[in-house]
Amino acid sequence: MEGNNTVHASDSVDKSRIVEVKPLRSLAPVLPKNIQSCFPAKYPSGFPPFYSFEKPQEIPLPKEAEEIPVDAETAEEIPVVSAKETTRETPLAAKVTPIRFYKSSVDEEVNPRADGDVNSFSEGLNGDECVDSTRKRGTENIQNCKEFLKRKKNKKTREVAGDGQSSNIGVNPSRNADGDHESVNRVLMTFDSIRRRLCQLEDSKELNSSHAIKRADLRASNALTCKGVKTNLRRRVGVVPGIEVGDIFFFRMEMCLVGLHGQSMGGIDYMNIKDGSKEDTVALSVVSSGVYGDDTEDNDVLVYSGQGENFNKKDKHVTDQKLQRGNLALDRSAQRHDEVRVIRGLRDATNRSAKIYMYDGLYKIQDSWIERGKSGGGIFKYKLVRLPGQKSAFATWKLAQKWKAGSASRNGFILADLSNGVESIPVSLVNDVDDEKGPAFFTYFMSLKKPKPFGLVQPSFGCNCNKACIPGDLNCSCIQRNEGDFPYTANSILVSRKPLIHECGPMCRCLPNCKNRVSQTGLKQQMEVFKTKDRGWGLRTLDPIRAGSFICEYAGEVVDRAKVCQNGEGDDDEYIFDTSRIYQPFKWNHEPGLLEEVSSNVPSEDYTIPSPLIISARNVGNVGRFMNHSCSPNVFWQPVLYAENNQSFLHIAFFALKHIPPMAELTYDYGFVLAGHAEGSSAQRRKKKCLCGSAKCRGFFG
Repeated sequence: MEGNNTVHASDSVDKSRIVEVKPLRSLAPVLPKNIQSCFPAKYPSGFPPFYSFEKPQEIPLPKEAEEIPVDAETAEEIPVVSAKETTRETPLAAKVTPIRFYKSSVDEEVNPRADGDVNSFSEGLNGDECVDSTRKRGTENIQNCKEFLKRKKNKKTREVAGDGQSSNIGVNPSRNADGDHESVNRVLMTFDSIRRRLCQLEDSKELNSSHAIKRADLRASNALTCKGVKTNLRRRVGVVPGIEVGDIFFFRMEMCLVGLHGQSMGGIDYMNIKDGSKEDTVALSVVSSGVYGDDTEDNDVLVYSGQGENFNKKDKHVTDQKLQRGNLALDRSAQRHDEVRVIRGLRDATNRSAKIYMYDGLYKIQDSWIERGKSGGGIFKYKLVRLPGQKSAFATWKLAQKWKAGSASRNGFILADLSNGVESIPVSLVNDVDDEKGPAFFTYFMSLKKPKPFGLVQPSFGCNCNKACIPGDLNCSCIQRNEGDFPYTANSILVSRKPLIHECGPMCRCLPNCKNRVSQTGLKQQMEVFKTKDRGWGLRTLDPIRAGSFICEYAGEVVDRAKVCQNGEGDDDEYIFDTSRIYQPFKWNHEPGLLEEVSSNVPSEDYTIPSPLIISARNVGNVGRFMNHSCSPNVFWQPVLYAENNQSFLHIAFFALKHIPPMAELTYDYGFVLAGHAEGSSAQRRKKKCLCGSAKCRGFFG
């Protein structure tokens, strides 16, 4: 491995750049003061064992504190183990405070280097302008939970959703301790739906100032924690059920809620375990933010910096990191040859102050040493090597970045821009499967060709806003048509599926960059059309995509429904989109019971389309024509209406159903026609065998 961060005997390195290099296990343990140890005169090879210390005094809990639920942002800053378990192995055991009396350090100024790979608290902001970097969320979360308990006490018999649906909130109780793919998806989608709704409310100033919080992700996490909407509560070494290598997260709290990484800020997650007759501290996962020189040229190697200060600003003197907490856990995991989960953090290209986290799989600690930091203090370094045979994740992301920048040659590369300049972001064409040089000829077009107007009870002739439409401005006619809600957050994320979304259009007086024109401005992510192994051409993204992000419009020619029914003109057209098909129902909007104070405005997810719309993209279309079918898709469609030339036109816009990692194929549900058609009818002929490979595959589509 190249680079000056890794040191072991077999490497040839410039050791003059590493001051006082020592094996990590040669360090003496840091023991609490006034604790009598009983180590033997000689230690076996490796790190000397700790023996039982004097039992610390119990700290009485205030009655008020006993009623406060444990919160992910406060309690999970330390391992969820009893004080008795912790005293055996952790040098700070004599000072351990019971978890429910634990005061979050975020009530004080947070030092981004105070906990090794700890991210500054602003790294949890991820794009919504309703967010700011307040660090006072510890007491706010406690206050929110206390308010929830008060409401619950006053309304003991009240059902959460108001109609007896409390059992539908959260995950199956059997999946609380050990999750699966379905429970993980449900928790993540529930979290993000609440976060989007809170951002919408904050943008429109609908929240009361006493309840307002700029960190919508923290309030969403708090709501789920208070209601017990979490999964994988059983802490474990190794694989976390339901989470796949390559999954991405836009907020740390998402990882906490699904059990991937239990620390809302700390870079090292660890716990105490029993190993025969003794107890040990082991590391579970690490988050590498890529800001401490952790990355190497080898994407399967991570050189991780330990946690703790190496410069005391108060006393103005250099200090060394201590072999305690996460550092001690990593050392013990190295001795035990345990697997450690690694989460990589990368800057969000759309918001440079935010991070996106990718689960990169299981690693093992191969080497460890001490290195002098810039301040002169000693820093623990750990070399983690990725276990072979795992799906490529971080390496694929880095490769996609090189392809975007044009700095890497590609196997099967055909064309730099399939759109021929129509899109502001180029769409590359790639085939590394066979010798086909490209799809059949078509004309690239960003929207509908020759659309037909749709009659409405109240025709839409545009709003009279002078600049841009402002969320919460009920004088805006477009906001009125959306039942008083602005459909998108400040960073253009769709808040909720609705029967019909009314966007501003060419007839509106607001500026062209109005946030209510999301579906009319073309691609936002860089994509490529590629040849699949068994499903023809497909579409995938080179960028990470957040849930609710606009993907593209389904562009093409509007087809007369009567001709399709009478002559079967669409039977051989593989590029037909038909709003009258049956689509698998799913829930994407927020649960009202999780936000009791704002539970009155939950839009229906059943589409209301003035009349059926059929679009053919065979001869004219955009990248939407290349999206394949899946019974478990990551994209969904939403009807959008806006006015042009004194008439209203319906469009089909696609949005991300969930977070989508780079190089993932984009798919949506093609739906199927109504049952009951006679054998040999056009409906039967259009049915095709499904090859999506999903666990929920229904076997056919069309």
